[in-house]
Amino acid sequence: MKTDLTAAQLMDPDTASSEKVLRKCVHCGFCTATCPTYVLLGDELDSPRGRIYQIKEMLEKGGAPSPETVKHVDRCLSCLSCMTTCPSGVNYMHLVDHARSYIEEHHVRPLPDRLLRSLLSRVLPNRALFRLSLTAARLGRPFAGLLPGRLKGMVAMAPASLPKASPTERPGVFPAVGERRARVAMLAGCAQAVLAPQINDSVVRLLNRHGVEVVIVSGSDCCGSLDHHIGKTAKAHALAKVNIAAWSREAFDAIVVATSGCGTTVKDYGFMFRDDPEWAERAAKVASLAKDLTEVLDLLELQTPVAPTGLAVAYHSACSMQHGQKVDRQPRRLLAAAGFQVLDVPEGHICCGSAGTYNLLQPEIAKQLQARKVANIESTRPQLVATGNIGCMVQIAGGTQLPVVHVAQLLDWATGGPKPAELA
Repeated sequence: MKTDLTAAQLMDPDTASSEKVLRKCVHCGFCTATCPTYVLLGDELDSPRGRIYQIKEMLEKGGAPSPETVKHVDRCLSCLSCMTTCPSGVNYMHLVDHARSYIEEHHVRPLPDRLLRSLLSRVLPNRALFRLSLTAARLGRPFAGLLPGRLKGMVAMAPASLPKASPTERPGVFPAVGERRARVAMLAGCAQAVLAPQINDSVVRLLNRHGVEVVIVSGSDCCGSLDHHIGKTAKAHALAKVNIAAWSREAFDAIVVATSGCGTTVKDYGFMFRDDPEWAERAAKVASLAKDLTEVLDLLELQTPVAPTGLAVAYHSACSMQHGQKVDRQPRRLLAAAGFQVLDVPEGHICCGSAGTYNLLQPEIAKQLQARKVANIESTRPQLVATGNIGCMVQIAGGTQLPVVHVAQLLDWATGGPKPAELA
């Protein structure tokens, strides 16, 4: 793709990086077939190719973007299915991340939208505030009908009850069982630690059982993913720096992230700080150490199952897992080794509609994608659904009566841990 950016514009490192991405696009259109919003809406402007044109024009023109461009960039899920499909190696992730940051800086959103985005940015990465907000939402559910559309949907998504906080969200060391084979840091996370602390508990037990010492490092916190994907770059980088500093104080064999959306962001820390002389080296080191739980377990080899599992599992490969991290075979291989019958879901490359905060900011499209995903899952006639991302778990569970559990919970159960409560 030909670009027409000025020398002055290319002095900005992000614009220079985006120009390289733009020039790789050859307009082939392969991406349209796998883009969830294009498949649903049939609008070229809601396809990766269409958004690439709009982002190119926005950057070349400079100044405030058009409301039309903002609308179509906002509708992008950042599922990255287009990157898996693209034969030219277009890094759409970096391009759309830059576009969102540019829009945040140059566009004034309507007041309700600004307030909602600020609320999400303030509450979701903070475990204490998130717990408080979920409690308030539960109490306010009888009055949900009086709320505006998107707030009504947020209240409806709040769980009926909240589990107690787990020791795995606080700094500490969880020693290996038997001879220590590795020492890893683990990202405790924000939303997952509040909504489903049993996932992190399973991760720790599972790794300990396989001879891995797990450290929750003091100072490590939210990965910055949420803010990064709504264009709040300064805050996202500030959160990332906190983690990079914390994880750089000690030596680890890996940094385990059991929420695939967070894992995609942590693995991109090196790119995020590529031009920062103070942080570039440490960020790149942290990014190179970041691993999904299933990557670590696949290398260690799963212990022989001790529980008679045998259930038929529809494995939902989260977009951030299969497209963002290119991790797809490992979870399936581990589930099969644990004795489960792993079922492939039709249209497995299409997003479930969660996409971080997408189901809160674009609820209409997210609801359509949820229904499509659930129909495809249920067509396989599974006994349960497994995935590696808390956002997908909440989204899918909102549309089906099937139990939805994290891969870590199933592997933990198979190798000696408790049976997931969802299967009771």
